[in-house]
Amino acid sequence: MAFLNPGRLWLLVGVALLTIAYVLMQRRRSRYAVRFTNLRLLDRVAPARPAWRRHVPAALFLSMLALLVVGFARPTDDVQVAKERATVIIAVDVSASMLATDVPPDRLRAAKDAAREFADGLPRHFNVGLVAFAGNATVVVPPNTDRDVFKSGVDRLDETTAGLGGTAIGEAITTSLDAIRSIDARADKDPPPARIVLLSDGANTSGRDPDEAADEADTAGVPVDTISFGTTAGEIARRGGVAMSVPVDGETLRGVAEKTKGSYHEADSKEELRAVYADIGTSVGYVKERADVSARYIGLALIIAMLTALASMLWFSRIP
Repeated sequence: MAFLNPGRLWLLVGVALLTIAYVLMQRRRSRYAVRFTNLRLLDRVAPARPAWRRHVPAALFLSMLALLVVGFARPTDDVQVAKERATVIIAVDVSASMLATDVPPDRLRAAKDAAREFADGLPRHFNVGLVAFAGNATVVVPPNTDRDVFKSGVDRLDETTAGLGGTAIGEAITTSLDAIRSIDARADKDPPPARIVLLSDGANTSGRDPDEAADEADTAGVPVDTISFGTTAGEIARRGGVAMSVPVDGETLRGVAEKTKGSYHEADSKEELRAVYADIGTSVGYVKERADVSARYIGLALIIAMLTALASMLWFSRIP
C-alpha cells in the first residue's frame, strides 16, 4: 500500500499522544480512588461496574481517529477495474459425445445451464458471444451486451448446431477470434480486451490444428481458458442400442490454455462446472489499477463512531 499524501500520517502522532494521555489519566484516577477511605460511601456514589466497559468508548474513539488520519493520507491499493469494450466468447462443444449422461441430465444440457449462469455473472456492459463447435464451428450469437439474446442462443444449442462427425477445437478458437474482430469498426486497429472460454469433452478430431489456432490467439493477445468436462465413464447410445464409450480427454485443452496464457480446468459434475465458471469470472475482463481507497478507511471510521456512541449510551447513558 502507498499514500498520495504520506506527510499527513504525522497526525497519527497526535492520536498516540491522546492514547498516552488517556492511560495517564486512568492511573491518576485509580490513585485518587485509593485515597478515598470511606469505602461504604464510595460504593454508593460509584457503584461497581465492569472495569473494561469504561475503556471501550475511548478505545473506539481513538481507533476512529487513527482510521480517519489514514484515510486523510489518501491510501492507494491495487483494485480490479472493468475493462472498456471487454469481450468474452463462450465456445461450447456440441458434438455427439456431449450427449453422454455421466453428467446428468447429459453433458450438453449441464454445460448450457452453466453457460447461462456464467454470462449472468459478468458485468452488464461486457460483450458476450456464443460459438458452437462439433465437426466445424459457427457463431451462434455475435458478441453483444444483451443477455436475453445470448440465452436464446444457448437454448438453441444441440448436436446439429455445428455439423456432425468430430470435435473441431482449432476451428472453435479461430471462429471465436473472428467474432472478436467483428465487434465494432475499431476492432481491427484497436482490438478490444477479450477472452475465450472454451468447453469440450475430448481431443481435436477435425478441422484446423489447435496448436496453430492457439498460436494465432496468443499473437492476438487473447487468452483461452479451457474446461475439460465429463468423466472417464461417459457413454452414448449408437444405432441398435449399442453403447459407445466417450471418456473425457483434456490433453489438447491443457496445451491450448498453456500456449495462450489462459487457465485449464477439469469438471466432472454440474456443480464443479459452475465453480469453474465462477473462478474464471473473477478474472475475465478486469485489469488491476492503482486507485485511491481512502473511502474504505473513512467508512470503517464512521462505523466505529456509531459503535462508540452506542456503547456510551447503553452503558453510561450519554453520548461521548
